Amino acid sequence: MTENTSAYHPLTVEEAINVARTVTNVFYPTDELICDEIGDGNLNLVFRVRLAHSEPASHTPSLIVKQALPYAKVVGESWPLTLERARIESDALLFQGKLVPQLVPHVHYYDAALAMTVMEDLSDHVIMRKGLIEGNRYPLFADHISEFLAHTLFFSSDLGMNQQQKKWQVQRFINPELCKITEDLIFDDPYTNSPNNNIDEQLLTEHAKLCSDHKLHLEVALLREKFLTSAQALLHGDLHTGSIFITPHSTKVIDPEFAYYGPIGFDIGAIFANLLLNAAGHEHWSLNNQTREEHRTYLLSTICEIWNRFDEKFRNLWDEHGVDRISRTKGYQDVYMEQILQDTVGYTGSKMIRRIVGLAHVADVGSIPDPAAKLRAQRIALQLGTALVKSNRRIRSIEEMFTICEHAYKGVYTS
Repeated sequence: MTENTSAYHPLTVEEAINVARTVTNVFYPTDELICDEIGDGNLNLVFRVRLAHSEPASHTPSLIVKQALPYAKVVGESWPLTLERARIESDALLFQGKLVPQLVPHVHYYDAALAMTVMEDLSDHVIMRKGLIEGNRYPLFADHISEFLAHTLFFSSDLGMNQQQKKWQVQRFINPELCKITEDLIFDDPYTNSPNNNIDEQLLTEHAKLCSDHKLHLEVALLREKFLTSAQALLHGDLHTGSIFITPHSTKVIDPEFAYYGPIGFDIGAIFANLLLNAAGHEHWSLNNQTREEHRTYLLSTICEIWNRFDEKFRNLWDEHGVDRISRTKGYQDVYMEQILQDTVGYTGSKMIRRIVGLAHVADVGSIPDPAAKLRAQRIALQLGTALVKSNRRIRSIEEMFTICEHAYKGVYTS
C-alpha cells in the first residue's frame, strides 16, 4: 500500500497543544494549556495536553494526542513501519466503542495526514501492569475484560455479522507489517539464535533447549499457522496488561494498532500470559511467601473467572444474535468453544516464552533488581510457557490449565 506522507512530520509539544485546542467542548479559548510527552512505547509519540497548574491525574479537562512514527522507536529508523497502523488503531477503537463504549477510550477524531488520533485522557486510571506489580487487585476486571472479549470477538466474527460484510472488514483491517512483527517475535525468533532476541546470559542453557525441542517447535508451528490463516474475528492484537488502564471500578483497553483478523484465542492468551508473567515476577515483588501465594492464587482464579465468564457471554451472544443457521447445529458450539480454549492455552504459552527470551520483555520480570529472584522468575515463566504450548491440544477445561500453572509455580513441571 502506497502512503502519501508529504504532510507528515513528527509533532512538537506546541503543535500537540494546538491540535487539542481544535477539539470542541473540552477547553475554553482562553485556557492556558501545557503538554507532557508521556509515550514510553515502542512505536508512537504520545502527548497529554491539560490545563496549566492542574495535576496529570486530576479530573480537569485533558486530552491525549497519539501519533504513529514511521519506524519502531525501540530500534530506530532502520526498522521502518507503515503509518497506516494509526488508521487501523482508530478504526478498531471506533468499532470497539460501538460495542463496549465503557471499556475503551473515546476517540475525538483521527487525522490521516499526520497519522494522529485525539482521544480521551485516562490519567485517573493506572496501567494494569504497574498495579499488578504493586500487588493490587481489581475485583471487576474479569467481568470487564470478558465483556470486551465476548462482544468485540463475537460481533466481528462470521457468527455475529454477515459473512460478506465480514470479508470486506477483513480487507479493511489487513495489517501485514505489524503482523510480521508478531509472526517473527513470537513464533520464530525465540526458537533460534536470532539477532532480535534479548537473552540474559544465565538463560543461555534454557534457550538452547528451546531451540532443540522438536515437540515444542511442532506446536509453535501449528499455532503460527492459525495466526497466519485463521481470520476468525477482529483481534486487538496486542492485548497485554500494558494496554489496559484500570481502577478498582473501571477498565479501559487501549492501543489496538496491531488489530487484524486472526484466531480468537490469541487475544485471550495474551491476557492470560501477562497475568502469569506477573505471577512469576512476584518471586521478587511479594514481600514473603504468604503474600506471594495469595497473589498467585488471585491471578490464577482471575484467569479461570475470565474464561468462564467469556465462555458464558460468548455462548449467550451466539444464542441470541447468531446470524448463521448452520452454526446452530447441535454440538458445533461446544466444539468451537473447546477449540478456542486450546488455542488460548497455546498462545498463552508462546507469549510467555517470547517475553523472556525475545526482543521485548515485560517489567513484571525484566525490571526485577535482584538477579537471583529474576532468574527464578524467568525460569518459572519459561517452564510454564513451554508446558502450556506442548499441552494446548490436549486441554479440555480451564481447570486443566489451572492445574498446569499451579504445578509450575510450586516447582512441579509438566510437558
